[in-house]
Amino acid sequence: MVRLPNRPRKYLSSFSCNFAPLEQLNHKDSLSAMNKMFFVPFISIVLIALDYYVWMAVKTAFRNARQSMQNTAKYTFWGFTIFILLGIISYNALPLHAWKNEIRITFMAIVMISVITKLFIIIFLLIEDVTRFFRWGTKKVLKKDPSAISRHEFLSQAALAVGAVPAATFAFGIISGAHDYTVEHIPLKIKGLPSAFKGLKIAQISDIHTGSFFNKTAVKGGVEMLMREKADVVFFTGDLVNNESKEVQNYFDVFNKVKAPLGVFSTLGNHDYGDYVRWDSPAAKKQKLKDLMKAHELMGWDLLMDEHRFLEESGEKLAIIGVQNIGLGRFPWYGNLEKANKGTEEASAKLLLSHDPNHWNAEVTKKYHDIDVAFAGHTHGTQFGVKIAEMRWSPAQYVYKQWAGLYKEGDQQIYVNRGYGYLGYPGRVGMPPEISVFTLS
Repeated sequence: MVRLPNRPRKYLSSFSCNFAPLEQLNHKDSLSAMNKMFFVPFISIVLIALDYYVWMAVKTAFRNARQSMQNTAKYTFWGFTIFILLGIISYNALPLHAWKNEIRITFMAIVMISVITKLFIIIFLLIEDVTRFFRWGTKKVLKKDPSAISRHEFLSQAALAVGAVPAATFAFGIISGAHDYTVEHIPLKIKGLPSAFKGLKIAQISDIHTGSFFNKTAVKGGVEMLMREKADVVFFTGDLVNNESKEVQNYFDVFNKVKAPLGVFSTLGNHDYGDYVRWDSPAAKKQKLKDLMKAHELMGWDLLMDEHRFLEESGEKLAIIGVQNIGLGRFPWYGNLEKANKGTEEASAKLLLSHDPNHWNAEVTKKYHDIDVAFAGHTHGTQFGVKIAEMRWSPAQYVYKQWAGLYKEGDQQIYVNRGYGYLGYPGRVGMPPEISVFTLS
């Protein structure tokens, strides 16, 4: 490829950071507290109902066992349910710092695996129960005695066996899948791209979520894979942390190794604002964001807060535009693309860093036809799915129109990165963490 030799980065004067959106969150914080008042009782009732349904299968599976074994099954099952409920209550009631990172990660893994396992059992049982209901109804109509129809012990045991499959799968996803970094090489053709920028190599990572990591050696290995690609430019498209700026401290010496000849450009994601935890005061929340922004600076990353930069070569300009998080629905809209894009008229091509892919159709393709390519993350591919060659499936596709990979509408394109880290469930199944590498043409 043609590399861009030793060129200085030429920036427009930076826009000053605008913290106005943070002041708007005071009301949101109070709403979040109210939501938790309803969320905790609701989720508790739902979990108890699901567990009772599963318990009926467990009880049936063990009905011919010794009484001591039946008692052990009962106390173990409901003891685990109580453990989960108390964990959820304390997680929502206590401040974030009351949970050590390792404990929080372990608890989230237990909850996720437990819920997914029980859902598989419930689906299996529900099919059988619906069938039993129709058989019962038929016999009732035909005036036959329906009393003999009951859930068979074998079916209950089979349901529990079915539930063991996702449990093993998701446990393996923690052990093996969490840090199985995959480099995706994508040729990126941009209409009207000046020859000066053809062959430019761009790497993208997204959704690091440093607060979720538990294997620093593996994380470091992923960064080394990234650096071996020798990209001219690196993009980071948001969610450096889960909630707090201090999460990056243990991994600062890993990610400050991410460098590129023409710079590392970054933007914020929805988790970077600290919206999902309680703060002692609005000032504390605001300070944590400032600390996070400082972390970007200290790592040598150029954080774009509704701003743009120019790369210049042979009299041509390539604009790199970065906006704060712009999401839809329950995800915040902080960014200002109009502000970020202003002054880029002379650029021959424009690249946008925007965390949430929903922003592309919500605003970019409607109003900003001069933006050639957007780079996003956010979806994680739900950290679960199937990816075999060109075949891809994930639950993410039922929520996001653009959820992983390259998408085109006319001359505009968006690439959605599956993410470098993970959130909630500390693993990945079929959706490995991604390092994207683009070659412009």
